[in-house]
Amino acid sequence: MNFSKLLIQWYLQHKRDLPWRNTQNPYHIWLSEIMLQQTRVAQGMPYFYAFTEAFPTVFDLAKASEEQVLKLWQGLGYYSRARNLHQTAQSIAFGMDGKFPANYAGLLKLKGVGEYTAGAIASFAYNEPVPVVDGNVFRVLARYFDIDLDIASADAKKEFRKLALELMPQDEPAIFNQAIMEFGALQCVPKNPDCGSCVMNHSCAALQKGKVSRLPVKSKKAQAKNRFFNYLVAEDERQDTLIVKRSGKGIWHGLYEFPVIETDAEAQLDAISEQILAENPFGKPIVSISEMHAGSILHKLTHQHLHIRFLKVTIRGVLENGIDRDTLKTFPFPIVIFNFIDNDFSE
Repeated sequence: MNFSKLLIQWYLQHKRDLPWRNTQNPYHIWLSEIMLQQTRVAQGMPYFYAFTEAFPTVFDLAKASEEQVLKLWQGLGYYSRARNLHQTAQSIAFGMDGKFPANYAGLLKLKGVGEYTAGAIASFAYNEPVPVVDGNVFRVLARYFDIDLDIASADAKKEFRKLALELMPQDEPAIFNQAIMEFGALQCVPKNPDCGSCVMNHSCAALQKGKVSRLPVKSKKAQAKNRFFNYLVAEDERQDTLIVKRSGKGIWHGLYEFPVIETDAEAQLDAISEQILAENPFGKPIVSISEMHAGSILHKLTHQHLHIRFLKVTIRGVLENGIDRDTLKTFPFPIVIFNFIDNDFSE
C-alpha cells in the first residue's frame, strides 16, 4: 500500500473531531488556520468558538473595533495575527462583498495569509490540489523519506512542497492535507514518537536507519533577548489607576499596559524609585513606591524573555484619566498583565 493510501486510512480511523473540519465555509477555515499558527489545537479551540459566536460572519468581524478583536484574542499571543485578521476581514467584507478568493493564488494576496494558510483554505474549502507544508508535514516527510535538508531554508521548503504535491491524490487534496498534518500532530510527534505502533514503521526510512530523533534538520534559533520591564501601577485616592496604549512597532502593539520603565538589567528598588520620582509620568505627587511581587515574573516570547515586575505607586490626589478596577478589565492587555490585574490587583 502506498504512502498516501496508508496515511488517509490512518486518518479516517484516528482523526480528531474538530469544528473546522466539519465545514467548507472559508471564513471558519480561515479563522481556524490563523488561530492555529504557532498555537496548539487545545489552546486555540476556545478562541475559535468565542470568535464564531461573537462574529458569526466576516462582516461581523469587519465591523468590530480593533480593541474588541484584541480583547477576544487576549492570551492567544502573536497579536499581529489578530490585527491582520481584522484588516483582512475588512478587505473581504467591504472590498470583496464578503466573498473569499476561491483559489490559492487569490488567497495568497490576503494580508496575513502565507503559502501554508492559502493552501489549507484552498484545499479544505475549494478542494484545490495544493499542498500544505507546516512543521508537522516537514517532520513526517523528512522522517519517512530520510530528507536531511534544513527546513529553515527556502530551498528546503520548495523541495518539501514539491514532494507533498507529488504524493497528493489529485482527487482528494483536502483529506490528504488533513491526514498528513494530523499524522504529524498525533503519531509522528517531535519527541519520542511511538514508532512501534506506527502504520508506517515497515517503510519509514528514518526508522530503518535509526535517525528518527535527528530529523527533521533545523538550524538553531537565535538566542532570546532579555528585557526588563518595570510596570508602574498607580493608585490614587479613589483607588483608580492609569494605563497607556502601546504604539509603534514591536511586541503587543495596540494592547494596553501600565506605564513602564525598561532597564538594561534587574534594577534595585532604590534606583528605580529615584527614576520614577524624577520622571513622574502621573502629574501628581508620589507618596510611596513599593514592590507588589517578590522578584520578577519571567514571561517568554519567541525571541524575547521578559523579566516583569509590578511596582505600586501611591498617588496623592486624583489621577487625570484614572480608571477604576472594573473598567480596567475591559481593555485588551498582554496576558501576563491581565493575569496580574485579575489575580493581584482586584479589590
